[in-house]
Amino acid sequence: MDKIDCETAIAFQRSTQLSRRGFAATSLVAGFTLATGPLNAETIITDVKGLDAGEVRVRVSDGEIPAYRAKPKGKARRSLVLVVQEIFGVHEHIRDICRRFAKLGYYAIAPSLYARQGDPGKYDMSTVQQLMTDIVSKVLDGEVMSDLDVTVKFASGDGADSKHLGITGFCWGGRIVWLYAAHNPNLKAGVAWYGQLRGPTPTNPLRPRYPLDLVNEINVPVLGLYGGQDQGIRVSDIEAMRAALAKAGKRDSKIEVFMDAGHGFFADYRPSYNEKDARQGWQDLLAWFRNHGVA
Repeated sequence: MDKIDCETAIAFQRSTQLSRRGFAATSLVAGFTLATGPLNAETIITDVKGLDAGEVRVRVSDGEIPAYRAKPKGKARRSLVLVVQEIFGVHEHIRDICRRFAKLGYYAIAPSLYARQGDPGKYDMSTVQQLMTDIVSKVLDGEVMSDLDVTVKFASGDGADSKHLGITGFCWGGRIVWLYAAHNPNLKAGVAWYGQLRGPTPTNPLRPRYPLDLVNEINVPVLGLYGGQDQGIRVSDIEAMRAALAKAGKRDSKIEVFMDAGHGFFADYRPSYNEKDARQGWQDLLAWFRNHGVA
């Protein structure tokens, strides 16, 4: 856990954050996020037929956080996938991704990793920067790693097989995938969708390290899925990450770049959606999980 200063971060959190009764968000975002405007006509809605799906409570070090869990009905010991939210929290798109996994036989769970800081569902297109300032900037990496660990433990007691553990995440969650791959040696594989690779200068003490800083510590296969038209992640950073992985001998990890896609190309509910590349990326994810022991 000391790889990303987890113990220090959690100690800091315990001394400064609210108690469980004071958690800023006690339930998941209602519906889709308001922060990206009207829904796309192409928005995918996955039903719950044959699934046990809904909000659950996960006990963490200082209380409880909400999470969304979807699994096939009547089936135990299913491969486990952690689904890590975008910056907009565990809204309907993230919940739908959990249901898509469950339809394929996985146990999928998305914990609310902003629960201590606030409710991202209260922000709209005009206040996205305020969302970043009020909530996202205050989330501790060490706390996120701990919450994911506890979520795995919760799922293991709820019918999941943590010996077949995978993780995927989007945007903010894409970076978390790389970090968790350096944190949890029991992880089988990860798929990171357009997560930041290089940190800002100066660094934020709550988020002191980024994927480029952790390459030598990544000991499980990670597939990175990125857009060549992403205005927030430079192609030079992607090439730097590729080079760093190769130099460190991490040949089981790789990065794919969809040259016509921008940031958020998998997010079918908003204008950034690129159906062709999203479908290909999803198939690549499923193959990655099959080939690396998650499925």
